[in-house]
Amino acid sequence: MKHSTNQQTRRGRGPARRIGRSLALVLPVVLVLSGTLAVTRVNWSGNPSDSVLTASDVSAADASSRAAARAPHEVLRDTLMTELREKNPGIALTHLQEAVNGRPSLAKHCVSIARALGHAAVRMYGPTRAQSYARPVCDTSFATGVAAAHG
Repeated sequence: MKHSTNQQTRRGRGPARRIGRSLALVLPVVLVLSGTLAVTRVNWSGNPSDSVLTASDVSAADASSRAAARAPHEVLRDTLMTELREKNPGIALTHLQEAVNGRPSLAKHCVSIARALGHAAVRMYGPTRAQSYARPVCDTSFATGVAAAHG
């Protein structure tokens, strides 16, 4: 007895089979994404006065928290630059040395901060007056910054 093998029915069952396979791949992704977005809209606190977060609010909150959570050496540099502008480079250098003594983890950033202070001092006070504030903070990096900005 001869078995009939119809190659057309074995290879594929037409467009319905292709659509079914596509849906089998796409549908789980759509369900996961819609479920994730739905969870962000649920008020989990139980307090009706709390605002409901949307997915866009969550990403905006993440971005603002990243901006607020700056590295300690960046915060120190900005603070010292403000002191240099508002007071004088000597006070900024003293506070830099105190900060490094108080938090030894800042020591690796001391040189770059002192050089930046030296550059800023030259812009504000000129090279001669800026050099008069130099002291041995961070291996005389302030003086190096003054010389680099002047030369």
